[in-house]
Amino acid sequence: MVRAVFLDRDGVINEKVTEDGYLTRWAQVKFMPGAAEAVQRMRDAGFLLILVTNQRAVAKGLISEVGLEFLHLRMWQALFRGDRGFDAVYYCPHETDPPCACRKPEPGMLLTAAQHCGIDLEASWMVGDSESDMQAGRSAGCRTVRIGSPAVRSSSVADEVAGSLLEAASMILATAAVLVS
Repeated sequence: MVRAVFLDRDGVINEKVTEDGYLTRWAQVKFMPGAAEAVQRMRDAGFLLILVTNQRAVAKGLISEVGLEFLHLRMWQALFRGDRGFDAVYYCPHETDPPCACRKPEPGMLLTAAQHCGIDLEASWMVGDSESDMQAGRSAGCRTVRIGSPAVRSSSVADEVAGSLLEAASMILATAAVLVS
């Protein structure tokens, strides 16, 4: 079994879109500082990197699944500059109602990835910027890190809170080093 870091997309890898709330065009993409370095550091430590993202824009007809996959491909090419990016990408294209098993806070994407990739969920982490990300990680049996401001620190159910993905990577790697010792 392998360990993984599951990553939310918007607010973790790239900045959230403010116009209509949905990232649907390349021109809207702005990467978070240190995102590529954080991913590389976790990869170098032996973690699989799995993107798990709710993409309601598909259900709303704002972007097609093919368009979303192309946008992801372009994002990864720019972020990783030809180096290996994420090991897998899972997204929920559904509307919030009716409920589905894959839309966070449900753990469906994490459980599917674990099954496909042989992931040990108890040795893995979920990193996101919302409580629904934290709930999905906890329900799947992962440890959790929430990206957010200092105000989030007192209100989150996350195991850890970090100011950025790079800080989260440092926390994960420090914990992993302690567990190996």
